[in-house]
Amino acid sequence: MTTIIGVRFRNMGKVYYFGPKSLNIEAGDHVIVETARGVEYGCVVLGPREVEDSRIVQPLKEVIRIATPKDDAREESNRRKEKEAFQICQKKIAAHNLDMKLIDAEYTFDNNKVLFYFTADGRVDFRELVKDLASVFKTRIELRQIGVRDETKILGGIGICGRPLCCHTYLSEFAPVSIKMAKEQNLSLNPTKISGTCGRLMCCLKNEQETYEYLNKKLPGNGDLVSTPEGILGEVQSVNVLRQLVKVVVNVEDEKEIREYPAGELRIKQKHKKGRDKEKEKEKDLTSEEKKELEKLEKEQQESGGRREKEEGREKKRQSKKGSEHGKRKASAGRTAG
Repeated sequence: MTTIIGVRFRNMGKVYYFGPKSLNIEAGDHVIVETARGVEYGCVVLGPREVEDSRIVQPLKEVIRIATPKDDAREESNRRKEKEAFQICQKKIAAHNLDMKLIDAEYTFDNNKVLFYFTADGRVDFRELVKDLASVFKTRIELRQIGVRDETKILGGIGICGRPLCCHTYLSEFAPVSIKMAKEQNLSLNPTKISGTCGRLMCCLKNEQETYEYLNKKLPGNGDLVSTPEGILGEVQSVNVLRQLVKVVVNVEDEKEIREYPAGELRIKQKHKKGRDKEKEKEKDLTSEEKKELEKLEKEQQESGGRREKEEGREKKRQSKKGSEHGKRKASAGRTAG
């Protein structure tokens, strides 16, 4: 077991682990740490705790120091400079006539680099723009292309539920979301109703997915033949997943009746193909344009997930490479001292 703290660098960024050394650090404190991007200022969101070694990406770097008032003032100064940098970069983009949308600007704590986040439909040749910006800011410049989900996470907004967006308020990482989740939760497959502000599938589809999977296992499907507590055979007309109630069409004295039963009181006698094909029936209700939009949405979701995995893989490689170089320098210094 290793003692760690969790540090976040942006409002809703990913949480990274660091060693607290012998410092008295609590959640809510600001600390100065070394990352793959250099020295950074972050907020402690997880106080000291012990975790299994397998959950830690080695090498585990230690906190340099708890942030001083001077560090806090420098961070505030960086935030002000970011607003100015954003305005300058926008003007430069317009001057170079580049088809890109600037989303955010970020200074590293030590001012060794300025990062500009942007979105674009395709690849953008911004080499001349980088040279122009470097001549203005006299420091390293990095332009990073992000997806529409990351754009929405940075900018924020209000969801269709009337609340601030999940990704901007509490989600530190995007969870994989698929059309299958909407089908499992018996939601409308109309793309406009299951898409978020970013145009991708709503992140909140993931929130109740496990619950729906668990509850759906206990329910018969529409069209299944079931036996009621009275011993009557009937066909399932509809189910209420959350209340675990089933409406069954039964024949009583040559007349059809619809009765409602708790799912636990019914016995499934025969699975009906209609129940298994209810997803296809839902898709039949969609127009051809909505079907195309649904297929496009699913394809974009898969591509977005693939790009994110590649980016995370590259970031891990950079951190691992930097860690190994640091270890070699440390070993070399030890041999020299010996």
